[in-house]
Amino acid sequence: MATDDLEIPEGSVRNILDQETLKWVFVGGKGGVGKTTCSSILSVLLARVRSSVLIISTDPAHNLSDAFQQRFTKTPTLVNGFNNLYAMEVDPNVENEDVGGNDGMDSVFSELANAIPGIDEAMSFAEMLKLVQTMDYSVIVFDTAPTGHTLRLLQFPSTLEKGLQKMMSLKSKFGGLLSQMTRVFGIDDEFGEDALLGRLEGMKDVIERVNMQFKDPDLTTFVCVCIPEFLSLYETERLVQELTKFEIDTHNIIINQVLYDEEDVESKLLKARMRMQQKYMDQFYMLYDDFNITKLPLLPEEVTGVEALKAFSSHFLTHYQPSTSRGTVEALEQKIDTLKQQLTDAEEELEKLRKGKQIA
Repeated sequence: MATDDLEIPEGSVRNILDQETLKWVFVGGKGGVGKTTCSSILSVLLARVRSSVLIISTDPAHNLSDAFQQRFTKTPTLVNGFNNLYAMEVDPNVENEDVGGNDGMDSVFSELANAIPGIDEAMSFAEMLKLVQTMDYSVIVFDTAPTGHTLRLLQFPSTLEKGLQKMMSLKSKFGGLLSQMTRVFGIDDEFGEDALLGRLEGMKDVIERVNMQFKDPDLTTFVCVCIPEFLSLYETERLVQELTKFEIDTHNIIINQVLYDEEDVESKLLKARMRMQQKYMDQFYMLYDDFNITKLPLLPEEVTGVEALKAFSSHFLTHYQPSTSRGTVEALEQKIDTLKQQLTDAEEELEKLRKGKQIA
């Protein structure tokens, strides 16, 4: 039996706004559940209580520009209508021109990126973190890629560690040969394998320092976004388990695109979808009874633009109340009128079919 909405202790994201020590807020989940909208609104809400907020998209299919209806690049840009909210879109795939200024160094880094799976993203992420750490933002919100990419992002410290070990192993085995090759290719000591290892070491130090912050619940939290369907429930459970394994705090779940039983809903399809959603929402509340679970309604229009984001943000703090006047005389009279009209339409349709059959 479906749990009554009134019996469910609904949560909100107010705990995130109240936690003044938070430095990093990750927003993630399955593709297509509304991560960008939720992360954008979270950054808008944080901008009300923090001195400066940066939202970063690490999803290759950037949607921040669409959400705010403003063009963003890999440089932090002030969001229109704010004086303390900035946004940037980072390509997780490292590009040659972003890696180094020397041609020889570029080619060595390019070969290294191809040789070690995942290290191109790891280096790009390390460079981005190095950039972010030089900036003085009160809190940074990550609009992450779908779950698989996000879990890879959390594994970057170990990826860099493996890359460094592989380079050290190569150096110990072929150190003399590498030195000769760097000289043959015209790469002097300043850009040789020592410089390469030094750069990797520097990146590893940055990402390990940040990784320690990621594991501190006072500084970091992960918000899981999902929809009330089986695949999304399964993906959220997988994500929560992985976050626990990586020792990253998570205690907020946002269930997006929820259908509510509004007063004028007569569609059998919608009612069937509501029953299905309620079944999975009951499972969410059962599995995550110690989480702050926020339910957001499915809207008839998209939430794009600063004003729309601000308007929708109220549902992140207070529970959505569906409009209903069920039980009043006016509502019952309106329902009877609707049913009468549907009966009249059905009778007319039946009459047409009978006449067509007689002619045939």
